Amino acid sequence: MEINKKLDNLKSRLLELESVAIAYSGGVDSNFLLKVAKDTLGDKVIAVTLHAMMHSDREIEEAINYAKEFQVKHIVVNIDNFKVEKFIENNSDRCYHCKREVFNTVKGVANKHNIKYVLDGTNLDDLGDFRPGLKALEELNIISPLKECKLTKEDIRNLSKQMNLNTYNKPAFACLATRIPYGTKITKDLLKKIEKSEEYLVSIGFNQFRVRVHNDIARIEVGKDEIHKFFNEDLLNKTHKKLKEIGFKYVTLDMAGYEMGSMNK
Repeated sequence: MEINKKLDNLKSRLLELESVAIAYSGGVDSNFLLKVAKDTLGDKVIAVTLHAMMHSDREIEEAINYAKEFQVKHIVVNIDNFKVEKFIENNSDRCYHCKREVFNTVKGVANKHNIKYVLDGTNLDDLGDFRPGLKALEELNIISPLKECKLTKEDIRNLSKQMNLNTYNKPAFACLATRIPYGTKITKDLLKKIEKSEEYLVSIGFNQFRVRVHNDIARIEVGKDEIHKFFNEDLLNKTHKKLKEIGFKYVTLDMAGYEMGSMNK
């Protein structure tokens, strides 16, 4: 009953807004929000995806395909040179400066299409992590209806499953910069090495993972239910060889397993 009430509240909130542009990554939260918005507001919804150096090509392709399924107008803005110096410097407020740039761009697209409000997929659980980007959303008057309607990640996954969305069990995914420790300068080359390494983990069947970077060391985190896959000498050797080919000098496996936001510690 409670989860359905939250969904009703979300639909009512969307109707109040009348027309919306959704900052769309194709992840669990934004995909759910886009589907509910499309069902509620019809053609008064657009999806806006930014493709910059910190975004995986695979994630962008998935977002494009999902938006097509919903028959939503989808605008992909390519930013080949993401020249936000405070992002490149990668201090602890990196996400704040990135979000300001990204959402100013989304607001510009919304204005061009006569859309009143810009929405994002922040949910209630996101408030429990270190997220300096939330301050930027507040400053830019970005609306987070999932958070407003007290929808948790579990709620969103359960409702997504009821709605037959492919993303209901999609692993959590964050921008590639989250794999780099604060204080280490972000470069396109480093982000590409991370992306290639994680694409390799996908290709050998891993579901939830991160490749964290510490200078010339790649530290692989995988879900605790998947660590046992590495208890195989052949897989260890292949993974070591592959990541060294990609450009890392040392390759390690984190025995504590995957942990969301572990770099924030």
